[in-house]
Amino acid sequence: MAETALDLSQFKNPDLARGLLRSIEELAPEGGARLMEVCGTHTVSIARAGIRQIMPEGIRLLSGPGCPVCVTANKDIDTVIALCRIPGVTITTFGDMTRVPGSTSSLLAEKAAGRDVQIVYSPLDGLAYAAEHPDRQVVFVGVGFETTTPLVAMAIKRAKAQGLGNFTVFVAHKNMPGAIESIIKDPKLKVNALILPGHVSTITGSACYEFLARDYGVPGVITGFEPVDILQGIAMLLRQLYEGRADIEIAYTRGVRAEGNPVARRIIDEVFDTCATTWRGLGTIPGSGYAIRPEYSAFDAVKRLQPEVEPTIDPKGCRCGDILRGAMDPDRCPLFGKVCTPENPVGPCMVSSEGSCAAYYRYYR
Repeated sequence: MAETALDLSQFKNPDLARGLLRSIEELAPEGGARLMEVCGTHTVSIARAGIRQIMPEGIRLLSGPGCPVCVTANKDIDTVIALCRIPGVTITTFGDMTRVPGSTSSLLAEKAAGRDVQIVYSPLDGLAYAAEHPDRQVVFVGVGFETTTPLVAMAIKRAKAQGLGNFTVFVAHKNMPGAIESIIKDPKLKVNALILPGHVSTITGSACYEFLARDYGVPGVITGFEPVDILQGIAMLLRQLYEGRADIEIAYTRGVRAEGNPVARRIIDEVFDTCATTWRGLGTIPGSGYAIRPEYSAFDAVKRLQPEVEPTIDPKGCRCGDILRGAMDPDRCPLFGKVCTPENPVGPCMVSSEGSCAAYYRYYR
């Protein structure tokens, strides 16, 4: 029997959207509410659909640390640049990483200077490049949350199985719960509820967020990315606030199960340990990063190649860190749209397609 294609047209249905907006208006607390999305795709979807502008007075939508390129610390960018300067090394990476400025350079600038930087679409492409170029030390730049981490883990497992001695990974992968907790605990931000990530939650499920409701009384809803998805998630959050309860709910049931993807999580746990790592704007957060386990340490680029990393210098005037914490809207940064533009980005929030600054520049400016 042929499978029925999923009809997504209703997720852009204007009548459904208007009905949800009426519910949002009815449920909006008198004193207002601050809701934060912690997914870069949500940030772009909210901006593209103009959802922020149609919220009732007092309902504030904040953008959090949901862009993996943006939260990658400057020192990590500098380390990748140091790796690419080692003779005989090829960097394989996603395209947006090439434009992220480090302290004094970027991968794009290094490529223009003659370094070997290859844009790939998957870590397995990096693995294939290493197999085809045995004379090069091929480094894949592993950046992202739980959606990309299993793919990198599989690439490392395959490299070990194939005995591929010229493939390594620079690991800058992160997981979301610790970053969310640091934001919830910040008294200056006063986040009342969370629009939780859809893509990440297909892997993690919902259990990893339960502590937010249990320990901090902060509701969360995992939602999808179409306009009706997002409006439904906001309405569900406001209903929780209206009823005085805090739960973790799944609105994105067509993509997320409560248990997530146990197979993908097992692969992550087989190859990686969790560790403390530094987030741009949030500092060092225990348990929020990944490190390659000892049995796979031969595929750790830093351990194998020992790069000499220059002193880290943060870009003067860039407020990307405050924007990633939700403490500042992008257009309040003094560099926004003047010195810092998509053609000439000063900080990563203007580089990535999921960055808050790039979304503001495109849709709100």
